[in-house]
Amino acid sequence: MRVSNLFMPTMREIPADAEVMSHQLMLRAGLIRKHASGIYAFLPLGYRVVRKIENIIREEMEAAGVQELLMPALLPSESLQASGRWDMYGPEMFRLKDRNNRDFCLGPTHEEAFADTVRNGARSYKDLPLMLYQIQTKFRDERRPRFGVIRSREFIMKDAYSFDRDQLGLAVSYKKMYKAYKKIFKRLGLDCMVIDADSGVMGGFGSQEFVVPSEIGETVMACCSTCGYAASEDRACIGFPKNQILKELYPLEKILTPNVHTIDELTNFLGISPESIAKTMIYKADDAFVAAMVRGDREVNEKKLKNYLGCEVLELADEEAVKAVTHAEVGFAGPVGLKVRILADQELEHCSSLVTGANETDYHLKHVNPKRDFQAEYMDLRKIIAGDACPECGSPVTLTRGIEVGHIFKLGTKYSEAMGCIFQDEEGKDHPMYMGSYGIGINRTMAGIIEQHYDEDGIIWPMAVAPFQAVIVPVSTDEKQMEITEYLYNALKVNGIDVLMDDRRERAGVKFKDADLIGIPIRINVGRKAKEGLVELKYRDRSEVEELRVVECVEKVLYSINRSYRSDDSLGG
Repeated sequence: MRVSNLFMPTMREIPADAEVMSHQLMLRAGLIRKHASGIYAFLPLGYRVVRKIENIIREEMEAAGVQELLMPALLPSESLQASGRWDMYGPEMFRLKDRNNRDFCLGPTHEEAFADTVRNGARSYKDLPLMLYQIQTKFRDERRPRFGVIRSREFIMKDAYSFDRDQLGLAVSYKKMYKAYKKIFKRLGLDCMVIDADSGVMGGFGSQEFVVPSEIGETVMACCSTCGYAASEDRACIGFPKNQILKELYPLEKILTPNVHTIDELTNFLGISPESIAKTMIYKADDAFVAAMVRGDREVNEKKLKNYLGCEVLELADEEAVKAVTHAEVGFAGPVGLKVRILADQELEHCSSLVTGANETDYHLKHVNPKRDFQAEYMDLRKIIAGDACPECGSPVTLTRGIEVGHIFKLGTKYSEAMGCIFQDEEGKDHPMYMGSYGIGINRTMAGIIEQHYDEDGIIWPMAVAPFQAVIVPVSTDEKQMEITEYLYNALKVNGIDVLMDDRRERAGVKFKDADLIGIPIRINVGRKAKEGLVELKYRDRSEVEELRVVECVEKVLYSINRSYRSDDSLGG
């Protein structure tokens, strides 16, 4: 490709609305352009990267025995209503009606569509296991699109689905996909962590995220450097607290606390620490009210609470509901005498002499003892914080952030039962298929690669996904320089190298800056020594420039590129 024929609108200035480095560089390098909030076009350079990421995924999916197909992006409501997700998705799902007033949505994901397709095409145990995938655009009406393509409303996803006859078969398929994902992300040049994760609206009984460590990531991870435990903040378990020395038991005491509604106000009013307080939060779980208790300096992990309750909708009760449940204003709820189900963090089970709300406006209780004064279900209920005990080895955990680029789920029979996706065993009996779901966000992956591979001059693409593997830059339009440039261009092309020739009538400095900004791994400079048959070879990730004869340069470029791909091939899962 010649730059004179390439649509490559690079930018020198940092766009004002680009918050993170990957967003800045994707705009400046001419990879993407914004059309609306969370909606981007991929320009030729960016789309070349997308295709290379997709090709690596396709190669590994084929190696794992997964077949590619393509589902519609426009989905009828009936299948999502059958699974219960038509309402569960809420405003995040783009909904529309056709001219016959029939409900449709733009697919946010495709579990139901795949289950619907498979139930009509695989009916026997002989058809299983079956693994299918697609690479397709998905749509989610994000409340707050940000960070460019990291959180957008339209994005490209590779989503795969496995169908097995039992849980053991699902475990085999899941492990196969896990290994394929490890290989994919290594080939893409990504340093990825694999963490236990919450399954969210996907459901099922287990999932793991593939996360690119990054300060701008929205996934918060709890990690243990001692044993290697890693989990998302929503999924992370907290090691059971050490036995505490119980304080002397005192009789309950009701105390007047006028206009004291918050933990800070209560600690100041009584002159105590928040560790001495147990706060009680009233939630509405589907149609029932429950109370959740944590220590005064802790926060309820609502994902854990929702999973424990098994409810579809969990939300804090409004002011009127709190008054109806506690007979008091907000801020005075407590467990003693409360007539709803109480769930308390395990940390409170062995505490004593706590301060809680009295379920009476302007009053609190002192010397509350969990065993003596109320009954509760104890569980790991709170958000993990740095320094909490690792559930595996007890060492302190640290918290870090990352960008989720992949997620794999063990769905079990949730969707197959809802969709009637069944098979007949050897005896002719019907059983629901066990499903797995496996996604890779192509846009996020692309941004994640940039977040891990850039410098002050621009992107540093790994060879496997670079829009071009090499660029040839003639310093001027000198006849000898252009002759050698053409020779190098054709010599590399004939050897299958994805090469770009910068034939613009621009200053050499402009060409060098664009090549570095775009991040092309290898640059060949053809300058004044062309008359001596010499050119310069520079690798994007190194500062050194090597002077070589033209033929030697071609040989070295071919060797470097082939070596990078041999290194990819040697990577294990």
